Amino acid sequence: MGFQIDDKKLKHAGLDYWHYLDITYYDGLDDFFERNKDGEFFYFTTKGRNTYCDAEYKDKTYIVFGREDKGLPEELLFHNKQHCVRIPMGSNMRSLNLSNSVAIGAYEVLRQWGFPELQNYGSLTKYDWSKAE
Repeated sequence: MGFQIDDKKLKHAGLDYWHYLDITYYDGLDDFFERNKDGEFFYFTTKGRNTYCDAEYKDKTYIVFGREDKGLPEELLFHNKQHCVRIPMGSNMRSLNLSNSVAIGAYEVLRQWGFPELQNYGSLTKYDWSKAE
């Protein structure tokens, strides 16, 4: 993704999480594909013909998003029709913003993988769930 990580607001928003990240920089899409040949790619686009939840995300999966204002290059989409997926939305509405789309896509991948390393349950502060009816 083409996020600028030197933005002050972005750094503040992720204040407690930066140490969990392993950031890799690429010179563009060509560099990204050249350095990541082993995996399956899914292209999130408003122009896709399949929905994101119909795709099967295997172990080595990359979910690729374009710029918020332009999306991904149509030539890339055209040559990867089966891997172009969309988030359903109303026909008279603008698309979701990029961060929301990334969250939806990432959590679908994690859901299919069984939410690895994530806590699947919550706890009450004042009460004990085991004592609830």
